[in-house]
Amino acid sequence: MARLPITSGADNTILRTVSSVVTSVDKKLLKLIGDMRTTMDEEDGIGIAAPQVGVNLRLALAKLNPGTKNENVIVMINPEILNHVDTRETNEEGCLSLRGKWGSVPRYQSLTVQFFNKKMEKITLALTDLNARIIQHEVDHLDAKLFIDRVVGKVREEV
Repeated sequence: MARLPITSGADNTILRTVSSVVTSVDKKLLKLIGDMRTTMDEEDGIGIAAPQVGVNLRLALAKLNPGTKNENVIVMINPEILNHVDTRETNEEGCLSLRGKWGSVPRYQSLTVQFFNKKMEKITLALTDLNARIIQHEVDHLDAKLFIDRVVGKVREEV
């Protein structure tokens, strides 16, 4: 699989366009999924959405339980957050498309997400804490939102 260039910039048209629904899984989409996985791994990311590699499709990968023995990468086609608790937790976020930028972002502590896997099987997951945060961040990408749109306070830049 190939490493893809990361689409970047807060005003990038691709990142600021709502992504289209995936209607079928074919060889082209499976290659894109493999290339996104390679890119995420090589960039040390814990999630990546198709717009971040220049494709406006409702497709994202998320690394659940990152850095643990239970780490697992899931492929989410047409993910939809079905519900969430009202409780939010604010933590620092960054993004592969906004390298060097960091900020405190409030996110729901737990949620239920529904999506299709590569076999177009419907999956429903209840997630909490960091796993829920990763899903919200990636779904935001599909809805043309960036973490900097949700930052409380100032966006910090590393030099």
